[in-house]
Amino acid sequence: MRAFYSFMWVLALPLVLLRLWLRGRKEPGYRGHWSERLGFYSRATRSDRKTIWVHAVSVGETRAAEPLVDALLEAYPGSRILLTHMTPTGRATGKSLFAKHGDRLLQSYLPYDIGFIVSRFIRHYAPSICILMETEVWPNLIATCKSMSVPVALVNARLSERSLRRGQRFGRLMTEAASSVTVVAAQTEDDAARIRSLGAPHVGVTGSIKFDVVVPQAALDLGAWMRERFGGRKVFLCASTRDGEEQQIIEAFTKVDPAARPLLLIVPRHPQRFDEVAGLADAAGLSVQRRSRLGADDTVSSDVVLGDSMGEMFAYYAACDVAFIGGSLQPLGGQNLIEACALGKPVLIGEHTFNFLEVSEQAVAAGGAQRVRDAQDLVRAALALLDDGAARSAMGERAAAFANQHRGATARTVDMLAPYVR
Repeated sequence: MRAFYSFMWVLALPLVLLRLWLRGRKEPGYRGHWSERLGFYSRATRSDRKTIWVHAVSVGETRAAEPLVDALLEAYPGSRILLTHMTPTGRATGKSLFAKHGDRLLQSYLPYDIGFIVSRFIRHYAPSICILMETEVWPNLIATCKSMSVPVALVNARLSERSLRRGQRFGRLMTEAASSVTVVAAQTEDDAARIRSLGAPHVGVTGSIKFDVVVPQAALDLGAWMRERFGGRKVFLCASTRDGEEQQIIEAFTKVDPAARPLLLIVPRHPQRFDEVAGLADAAGLSVQRRSRLGADDTVSSDVVLGDSMGEMFAYYAACDVAFIGGSLQPLGGQNLIEACALGKPVLIGEHTFNFLEVSEQAVAAGGAQRVRDAQDLVRAALALLDDGAARSAMGERAAAFANQHRGATARTVDMLAPYVR
């Protein structure tokens, strides 16, 4: 099965590279560093220092990895971190988050999952361990690590019922990969049970590292700066929205009496959709101010602020009064609500949170989050909270208490990894 998988990868590689080039028309970062994706690296990236390899696909996983990367560098002062990504936005986020570590952190794209390419990567960097974040399972990568005696850890691991069913369709390919993972640090007992069912031999529960994220003071300062530009208006944030959701939210928002409208702050999850979302608001008759064009002397008078910047999500949360977490109005699985909770913001989520089911249910049970049925219900719930300062404050306090209660996963994960970081 894995031989067939490898053969299909080789056949698909020209199409994969063509797609990469085409994506580069909207996101130029996809046209950079191709040699890394094919397993070719500069001699300057070699090092005699112990290399701990952490793979974080894109923005969300990279942000989630921050507490772990910091803790590993502290625990192993003679080591360096090799941080790999699949997307240019993830790479840019990593560059911003980890510049403080200087040459102790090196970034690269993950090579494509073809055996000889992965082998070149491992021979070049000689990592002491491979740490995969959350849901990353690459059959050839894991098999090659095993054959080259590199332990593989899956940390902050989560596996929804939907993802489990999808994995089971691949049969032996997934079970062989899962059984070759050295150790798994799962977020919840349910995640652990599902991962064990695929054949992973050593699975523990450490909780979610995302609860341990530290809000940078610079982000709080930037959020306060935005609030000043917003001129004292109440702010309804729709964060990490996905295709189809913005249209629904904007339509519901236009039905609100203009005199009673808060400032609507929309931050699409994918940067290539910034212009599209601005066009949706404009077509609905709403005035739009782009964050990228917001100056120090500006006071926002528009109906909508478009969050068309990267790496500022904490600042957006700091600047809002109520936060909706996108990907949950459509059957897309939702996004991480922990950051908003950590900042003490009342959180609204849709019904589709299967990618973060347990943490979403826990936040709702704790009174820090509230589910809504659709965009109309979302806008009604947001307006109700914005009109009731006491209820909004109490819900925000419960959200913060929920986030604080679940801290400590990073330390548990580092302890679990210790026997394998050689």
